[in-house]
Order: sequence, then C-alpha cells, then structure tokens
Amino acid sequence: MIGQLLLALTILVGLHEFGHFIFARIFGIRVNKFYIFFDFLFPLPNVLNFALWKKKKGDTEYGLGWFPLGGYVDIAGMIDETKDSSQLSAVPEPYEFRSKPAWQRLFVMLGGIIVNIILGILIFWGVKYYWGEEYYSKAEVNKLGYYAHPLAQEIGLKTGDKILKVNGQDYESSGDVRAALMQENTNFTIERNGEIKEIPVPNDLIDKVASKIPFMEPIYPFKVGEIAKGMPAEAAGLKAGDKILKIDTITTVCFQDFQATLKKFAGKKVNLSVERAGKTLQISPEVTKEGTIGFTSEFTLISSKRTLTFGESFITGAKDALSVIPNQIQGFGRIFKGHISAGNAVSGPVGLAQMYGKSWDWERFWGLTGLLSMGLAFMNALPIPALDGGHVLVLLYEMITRRKPSEKFMERTQQIGTFILLTLMILVLFNDTFKALFK
Repeated sequence: MIGQLLLALTILVGLHEFGHFIFARIFGIRVNKFYIFFDFLFPLPNVLNFALWKKKKGDTEYGLGWFPLGGYVDIAGMIDETKDSSQLSAVPEPYEFRSKPAWQRLFVMLGGIIVNIILGILIFWGVKYYWGEEYYSKAEVNKLGYYAHPLAQEIGLKTGDKILKVNGQDYESSGDVRAALMQENTNFTIERNGEIKEIPVPNDLIDKVASKIPFMEPIYPFKVGEIAKGMPAEAAGLKAGDKILKIDTITTVCFQDFQATLKKFAGKKVNLSVERAGKTLQISPEVTKEGTIGFTSEFTLISSKRTLTFGESFITGAKDALSVIPNQIQGFGRIFKGHISAGNAVSGPVGLAQMYGKSWDWERFWGLTGLLSMGLAFMNALPIPALDGGHVLVLLYEMITRRKPSEKFMERTQQIGTFILLTLMILVLFNDTFKALFK
C-alpha cells in the first residue's frame, strides 16, 4: 500500500510541479529549486533542511525531499511557502516572476493544474485502451438480482430484487447503479416476484455508504478459487473448483450468504456440502476466529468485456476523466447540504493507501492514479491562499483592476493559506487514523 501511494504521489506531484516549471522556463523565469516532496518540515521552510538526493544543473537545484506530503518549485521572485516578502526587498530582476506581465504569471500558476488534467486524460485513455472495459451487465445481474445488506433493507430493498431502471432511465451495468448513489433524489424501479415497485433512496444514505457500511451489490454465485497454504480449507481437503452448496443445513446460493453464515460459526467446526465433478461430498473444516477457512472465491457471474479502439478509448477516457471535476463539485455540494459528513467524504494518505490495496494491481493502480490526478487539479484550483487557485484569483484581480497587490499582502495571504492547509492536513490525518483504527 505504501509503495503504491508513494509511486503515485511521486508521479502526480512531480508532473504537477513540472507544469509550473515548464511555463516559468517558457517565459524566461529562473527556477531556483525543483523538488519532489519537501526538503524541510512543511510549513516551516527553515526547519530540518535536508534532501534525500539533489543535483544542481544550470540555475536549478533538482532534488528529492524527505517530507513526503507534497513538493514545490522555488520560482525566483515569487512569494510562496519557501520565502516571504523580506527576501524580495531588492529591485526585481528581469528573470524574476514578479517582473513578468500578469498574463504570463497566470500561466505559470495554472501550469500544474493544466498538466494534472492532461495527465489524468492520458492515464484514463491508456487504461481504457490497454484493459478495455469490463463490467457486469444489467441483464446478467438481473438473472439473480441484487443482494441487499441491512442498510439496503432499511430503505425497502430485498435480496433478489431486480433493478429495472435508475431515475426512470435504462442503464447498462451494475456500476451505473453504484454511481447513482452519488446523485441526489435517486430512485430505483425494481421487480420483485413479478411486481414492479419504486424505491426512493434518501439523500443522506450516501453518508453511511461512504463510511464503508455495505449497501447493495450483485448476487455473486461462486466456486472455490485458490486454497491458502496451512489454513483449515487445505487441511479439510477443499479443492479449487469446488462448489459449496450448504454450511450444515443452511443453503449458500451466493458468496454473500456463504460469508455471512460462516462468520456465525467462528471458532467452530462446520460441515460443508460440496459439489465436485458431479458428486456431493462432505467436508468438515475448522472456522477461524475471524470467520474464514482460507480460500479465495471465484465468482461465476459472467462479466462483459468491451475492447476499445485507439480513438474510442481516447473519447471514453477523456469523458470519464473530465467527469471527475463536476463529480467533485457535486460532492462538495452534498457536504454543504448535510447529505454526507466531511469526515466520510475526504481521505488523506492512510485512506488513499488503503484504496490502492495490499496487492499490486496495475489496472487498479493507474485507474486510481488517474482519478487522483484529476482530483489534484480540482483541489489546487480552489481559491484558497497558498494553493494555485488562490494565486490565480489574485492575478485575475490584478488583470481586471490593473492594480498589483503589495508583496506584504501576498505574504499575509500566503501565511493564512498555509495555516488553513496545515489545519486541514492535521484534521484529515486524524480522521484517517481514527477510521483505520476504529471503523
């Protein structure tokens, strides 16, 4: 998890800062430093100053810092987290940021956001082209219907329900059903025992789903996959390809039933009715305290795979990448409306590492990294001092009014912004740790 997160941050932060760097170079602005991660204790530029690696080339020192929560470019003549107005008391040099026209400074500040958007589109494009699109179709899922966890049952759904429409519209895959939970005033049209019903979804349900309470998913028929070495399944003689029919007298039609039933027998020996090569066998493993016996499941629900051409993958990838931004705006809107708590909606380093998972899956890695690239572009565009969006707002004011704010004003807004960011960072880290330990 840590390795994947650090690689993703290195790519995203490095290319974000490269965006600022390349526009600065285009306009003849000197860049003193280009660092991935901080070589100081952020936000204190003069505390614990050291780099894991650095090399001077031309006017620029390139380096890898030790504090892995960001990165920066030190642009000559610009007030940022590495300097204040007292360091810019001399007459501006022609190669400094502050001596350039406002429109050039605007492009320098937008450079990181621009590169993150381009990177996000390229990653989504590559993922779509290389791996295509794999999904469970509406028709395939509705052969057995959906599995309703207790949270879904609270709003009137039941296991076996077949979802016919979402918000009155037809849909293609089970992923469309999950995505509908992000929308307000969602409504499911279902079929249950031949009867058509309408199930409205409360707007505040998203808060419980975001806190990782199981809601609803396709019913997964399954067979035994890989057997874990040294676990009860191996000792009892369970084999890959076996189909588990019952736990004692309880029928297990799907993996969800099997998993829930097995937990009730934690620490006990159970009798499994297993189908193997057309015969029914009886196998009796010991269930661990965690409610497992030691095998991976292989779902037998048939997935659909769509292979995309080079052009199709670009169109689809760009559309999916760019949809992240309005989804982020919608998410913030739902936080302000009270539909979802900020604690459940926001993740920091711990939460992000958990999203990457304990095993290295390149499709998942690049998919999440593309998503984070678009998210990073959106977050940096917010009009908060110390973020790119805060600088952009000041530059737009300057371009409209033709009045340049004083360097003292810029220093104060930078300090306020840094305080806001540091506070948010502490809150997010605390929230991440709390969720990891107690949820």
